[in-house]
Amino acid sequence: MALNSTIERVTDRIIKRSEASRAKYLAHMKTAADKGPRRAHLTCGNQAHAYAAMGADKDALVQERAPNIGIVTAYNDMLSAHQPFETYPNIIREEARKNGGTAQVAGGVPAMCDGVTQGQHGMELSLFSRDVIALAAGIALSHNTFDAAVYLGVCDKIVPGLVMAAATFGYLPTIFLPAGPMQSGIPNDEKAKVRQQFATGQIGRDELMKAEMASYHSAGTCTFYGTANSNQMLMEFMGLHLPGASFVNPESPLRDALTRYGTKRVLEITNLGNDYRPACDILDEKAFVNGMVGLMATGGSTNLVLHMPAMARAAGIHLEIEDFDDISSVTPLMAKVYPNGLADVNHFHAAGGLGYMMSQLLDAGLLHEDVKTIMGDGLNKYRQEPKLKDGKIAFDTAARETMNDKILRPATDPFQPTGGLKQLTGNLGTGMIKISAVAAERHIIEAPARVFETQDAVKDAFKAEEFTADTIVVVRFQGPRMNGMPELHSLTPTLAVLQDRGLKVALVTDGRMSGASGKVPAAIHVSPEAAMGGPLSKIKDGDIVRLDATAGTLDVLASDFDARTADTVDMTQNTYGTGRELFDVFRHNVGLASNGASAIL
Repeated sequence: MALNSTIERVTDRIIKRSEASRAKYLAHMKTAADKGPRRAHLTCGNQAHAYAAMGADKDALVQERAPNIGIVTAYNDMLSAHQPFETYPNIIREEARKNGGTAQVAGGVPAMCDGVTQGQHGMELSLFSRDVIALAAGIALSHNTFDAAVYLGVCDKIVPGLVMAAATFGYLPTIFLPAGPMQSGIPNDEKAKVRQQFATGQIGRDELMKAEMASYHSAGTCTFYGTANSNQMLMEFMGLHLPGASFVNPESPLRDALTRYGTKRVLEITNLGNDYRPACDILDEKAFVNGMVGLMATGGSTNLVLHMPAMARAAGIHLEIEDFDDISSVTPLMAKVYPNGLADVNHFHAAGGLGYMMSQLLDAGLLHEDVKTIMGDGLNKYRQEPKLKDGKIAFDTAARETMNDKILRPATDPFQPTGGLKQLTGNLGTGMIKISAVAAERHIIEAPARVFETQDAVKDAFKAEEFTADTIVVVRFQGPRMNGMPELHSLTPTLAVLQDRGLKVALVTDGRMSGASGKVPAAIHVSPEAAMGGPLSKIKDGDIVRLDATAGTLDVLASDFDARTADTVDMTQNTYGTGRELFDVFRHNVGLASNGASAIL
């Protein structure tokens, strides 16, 4: 099948836009690669420090003939998704030895949980943690003793931060080894219903806690299709995962076997062998386009529209919101996974998963097949899925038919013809909306605005029963420069209740929503943000706002709007407490949300 013309056009546009920066980046990577194995440039004293605690591996490290893996881990046991990584370093070391190599934990990176900080002050550090992770991984790898890198990370900001580091150290072959999702708990729609009942006072906190604990109940990624699982999809579509590795549950024989196989594979692709595959060659323009297609086809997280531009910039590639919008317009939505449907990622994986989906998209001409991956040349290798045979990994052809067409459909008969992410532009700025879970009759909302500066103020107004008519809720001064751009996902139950009461409601904000963006229309990442004097700083209570996801527009219908003076607010309370004092330099230097909201790129 010939490549879709829109996919080809967007790819060519990205290549042209990125020509100078990509060439500079690749020149830097070539210079680093030409210097050969990193350890060759260390003094004896340097090496003695690096190998002092390596026991029986010392001789292999000193002789410099065996490839040495640097492990960058986001392990902690506060995140269920990252708790399984506790045992990975020993597995990787053991497997490396079996295959003539060595492995060291190069360093750890922080990994915060948005589920814990949702609606709390800690959420104001969440987005910036991505840049901290990239910096921390850079410090870990700066010891320059490694021939390859293995990254252990799963959740929201962790994978994007690690990819930024992987691109920066792009002369190193790289693999991402996931931990997988937890087993399914109570149905997601049941959990959402309990949250709404709590929001309206129908049940108490004890019943809410019971439901939450039954949903988030064991080691592994949360099972809804939010940012964490969208990250895993992305790594597979971009060729940094083993085929079929994303959604294998923790503590299973297949999961451990995949970790061992991944270790063996990364040893095979160092520049000490005959199949050198540095990350800089994998992370090219076509790989990022494939990742965007995967995001649209799965109905993935809105957060990746923020993260992917930052990830790409680390590789000298410039993505714009228009690229996501154009790719969404031709990519069919093939999956219905919560919050876009009732199923979770375990059900999606059982129905055929990413192997089936990638095969369908390749046949439809919607993916670049001619890319480099950790498995070799060509994305066709990702039409496979792993099986455990006699204790070892074997790759078989993935499902060619969906096992459940209520969860996963072919590209020729999708749930909807487009991916569900839409760019919004107008006199309120530039933003985006995820409409894959929004009913068609709610794609256009025109209503008076209620303007708030905090999500708590919205909840207080709801409790006071102030929302009695159609309303567009504007929550402004929530951008990265003002307070770190926290997710406003805790507003979801409140707005969903209003919508269920028959009101037309929508959210407009310069903040984020989350990977769990659902049935309430939400114009998010509006840029320039209010703190920079963006249009949201001029909006008043009662202004008629029109959000049109069909036309892709976001406007306030006020003749005097452009002439208004921007409002300012005192948000000094966001500069201290819960570690926020340490991030003042990030708030002052962060870029626009439309460019990835990074303080370091």
